[in-house]
Amino acid sequence: MNKLIPKNLMILIGVLYAVIIGGTDADAVVLSDNAQEKPNIILIMTDDQGIGDIGYLGNPFIRTPNLDHLAANSTRFTNFHVNPVCSSTRAALMTGKYPEKTGIYDTFNGGAIMDTKEITIAELLKDNGYRTGIFGKWHLGDSYPYRSIDQGFDNSLVHKGGGIGQPGDIDNYAAGDRAYFDPVLYKNGKKNQSKGYCSDVFTEGAIDFIQHHDGDPFFLYLSFNAPHTPLQVPQKYYDMYKDISLEEYKQEFHGKDSDIDNMTEKDLDDARKIYGMVTNIDENIGKLLKALKRKKIDDNTIIIFLSDNGPQQKRYKLDYRDRKTSVYEGGVRVPFFIYGPGRDIPKNKEIDMRAAHIDLLPTILELSKAKAHLPNDIDGYNLFNHIQNKDEQSLLSDRTIFTEWGRGYAIPYQNMSVHKGDYKLVAQTDYQASVDKFELYNLTKDPSEANNLINQERERAMEMKAELDAWLNNFYAHPKNNRIQYIKIGTPFENPVILSRHDAKGPIAVWSQPEIYGYWDVEIMEEGTFDITFHFFENMKEPGKLFLKLYPYHFSIPNNNTSTTTLEMKNIRLAKGIYKLEPHYSSKTGKNILPFYVEVEKKN
Repeated sequence: MNKLIPKNLMILIGVLYAVIIGGTDADAVVLSDNAQEKPNIILIMTDDQGIGDIGYLGNPFIRTPNLDHLAANSTRFTNFHVNPVCSSTRAALMTGKYPEKTGIYDTFNGGAIMDTKEITIAELLKDNGYRTGIFGKWHLGDSYPYRSIDQGFDNSLVHKGGGIGQPGDIDNYAAGDRAYFDPVLYKNGKKNQSKGYCSDVFTEGAIDFIQHHDGDPFFLYLSFNAPHTPLQVPQKYYDMYKDISLEEYKQEFHGKDSDIDNMTEKDLDDARKIYGMVTNIDENIGKLLKALKRKKIDDNTIIIFLSDNGPQQKRYKLDYRDRKTSVYEGGVRVPFFIYGPGRDIPKNKEIDMRAAHIDLLPTILELSKAKAHLPNDIDGYNLFNHIQNKDEQSLLSDRTIFTEWGRGYAIPYQNMSVHKGDYKLVAQTDYQASVDKFELYNLTKDPSEANNLINQERERAMEMKAELDAWLNNFYAHPKNNRIQYIKIGTPFENPVILSRHDAKGPIAVWSQPEIYGYWDVEIMEEGTFDITFHFFENMKEPGKLFLKLYPYHFSIPNNNTSTTTLEMKNIRLAKGIYKLEPHYSSKTGKNILPFYVEVEKKN
């Protein structure tokens, strides 16, 4: 059963949307077809856009004419996989490696800081004469030396934390349901007050980057934070979908996606907002394409599009099983295509060969003609030969791809999968379980993962489990899994340093809870005197005492000001070294409150 709609229907959808919406901001842009040397490369990634949240894959409700047009003139990979969550996919994309090898093990809790020793695609292209820019979501480290500007990007306009408006995004958290509008962002490491809706702002930054194109090739990473929660969208985009009724939505997808029958009005309203956010993205992509055309570089620019994982909320997703955070297909299969007029990239071609996020780095290097040596422990493969119908019988046709995700380090055998040939082994059990407790699916015959073949294909399952065990053992032995990514304090590159809830660690997930134990792993780069400011969600309400532990140091100050949200410890002398920085406010009635964030400044 092929869940992808026929090619001719897909093309018709793109054309019809262009006609229907013609004359609006959503005009589909037709690009020219001439090629030059050393192409520009634009990598567009959306956040939580599911495989059904795009017109060309069979959703008649959503309006995405520009994406549909690009897809119709691209090489499309119909069997493309990522990790089930944001930071893991982004680390794999940047490095060509499984995220477990990069130091990434979570989306927050201090696990979304990529090892600074990793070599990113931006660094490799920059070394080969490319200008590099990122606009949107980084999610691989907010402090030096883990920021995007430290990892190969010349130009950077990003938000902090895992998402705008989350606790780790200290500048926009208080904005609540307006966080996506006029957000505070960081432009080349400096705080910047933007004006407008976040996706518009990031696109405007990307277009400005293109307009300053001076002849050198560029690598542009346009990494939208939408349609991730919070589901905030300009009213005009919501209004495009407000009249969709639950009855017609269910009727349209009845028999095409089993989850739809159980949707509620709340689920549908979430879908309306998400579709509005995606249409806004589509219009912004149209603006980007027009900017390329105005600059007369549209014929020498390769565009790559994908999403970082499956949808978070319940809506149409081609009947793939489950959603974001899950290793079932609904959490890891995403739209992916490569557009490049005149760059030996076929138009309107579908490739069903399994490919993944780890393949982007070697493929982009091939497309860019960059002369670079790949890291020895890279996991991805160059897909270019397959795009050109060469080397079709290579080992990629029977390659093994591993996926796992849990809150924190990998837990065998929870939420893990092995994908090889037509088959996929899924582990949703415990570390002592035998292979009989696993699940095995033939995805060619059963893409919805409904028919568990573990009893009929036990020998195959045992072979795939053995591969998973070998991969896990290699993962556990990898040095990145024994290394903490310490936040560096006291450097000339970033002072003061912000310790946010995004990077706080604790026995359970540290998010926005006031009364919770948490700490930060930090490294004082040289001995000195520091001022430390503790910021809280709300005022103290009760007298108490502020404590700070950095073993062997232990400091405390009393507080009788019950209306303040900020407390300070000044002139603290600390030696060079590695510390666990543990602050808490102990109130008179025994409450222990973790700061919202901590600001550490080295004094001159």
